[in-house]
Amino acid sequence: MPPAHDTQLLILFDGVCVFCDGAVRFLMERDATGVFHFAPLQGGTAAQLRARHPEISDDIDSIVVVETGGGAERVYQRSESILRVLAELPAPWRWFRVLGVLPRPLLDLLYRAFARIRYRAFGRLDTCRVPSTAERTRILP
Repeated sequence: MPPAHDTQLLILFDGVCVFCDGAVRFLMERDATGVFHFAPLQGGTAAQLRARHPEISDDIDSIVVVETGGGAERVYQRSESILRVLAELPAPWRWFRVLGVLPRPLLDLLYRAFARIRYRAFGRLDTCRVPSTAERTRILP
């Protein structure tokens, strides 16, 4: 079971990527504590965060996690964001955090290689999907 705490993770994802959309569904199903919230990188929530955090690129090739807690925000990008999300998942998914022992440049290289092929491998949506009624409290515009 994930650790209980006051932290929330806002996951910014490519809203037209089929793989990314599936990952959001996967995470929502496994998030027993409600720590994850989501917003497409193409939306207004992401634009507001970019205004506060210039380190968040306009590039949609990176998942971005913004962790809020204790009155502060911390930004994670690329492989670092994946490792942060894994830390909140139940076993066996959280065990993949062990990949964090690999050098960050190598993990980011693998991340970027996957990001380049994700549309070819999984497809692309014409538009960001509209969240269901149940998802609306967790998927921000």
